[in-house]
Amino acid sequence: MDKVKETLNKVPLSGYIVLVIAIAIFSGLFANAGHGLNIFDFDTLNGKFGTMKSAKATFSGQGGSGARDGFLFAFGLAPGVMLAMGLIEVVEHYGGLKAAQKLMTPILRPILGIPGICGIALVSSLQSTDAGAGMTRQLHLEKQITDNELLIFSAFQFTAGGLITNYLSSGSALFGFLTVPISIPLAVLFVMKIFGANMMRIYVKMFCKEAA
Repeated sequence: MDKVKETLNKVPLSGYIVLVIAIAIFSGLFANAGHGLNIFDFDTLNGKFGTMKSAKATFSGQGGSGARDGFLFAFGLAPGVMLAMGLIEVVEHYGGLKAAQKLMTPILRPILGIPGICGIALVSSLQSTDAGAGMTRQLHLEKQITDNELLIFSAFQFTAGGLITNYLSSGSALFGFLTVPISIPLAVLFVMKIFGANMMRIYVKMFCKEAA
């Protein structure tokens, strides 16, 4: 029985390899890499919609409002979420999620109170809020994480969502006014994400009972 359990829990070499590739893709490490290496970047793979010849607008146009504009905005998010889900299916097939669970649980469990299998979704959420949310939902539906762990992980993602992407894009407008290195505000935001998750962790421990 123990041998069967050990075999089931054994992580193949391909799992570690695909885990490294997945982290590279979702972390944005190769976003500006040349020589074709940017194909290992999620945003590059996700691509972008073309623009109209006569205007700088995508298929959704400019100046929309109300439910119709909201629908087109949501429709535009679909490709990224679908791509993320497809990548995760490939990672899971080759044992990448098992590798993440084995390697990251000793780190994520004490820091955030969530299992290591959340590692790829965590890295993804730093670059893309949609991909991170989609992966987290999938983990919950597959009962890889509990309701309480879902609450904690959601709190982590909700605080400064898409941290790296938004900080380096929208936040870049303020870089000229900073009196400290740009890495310091980024580090503060990341620490506060952990702080927010642990506030939820305390709340969950005090007031939420895990479903049987």
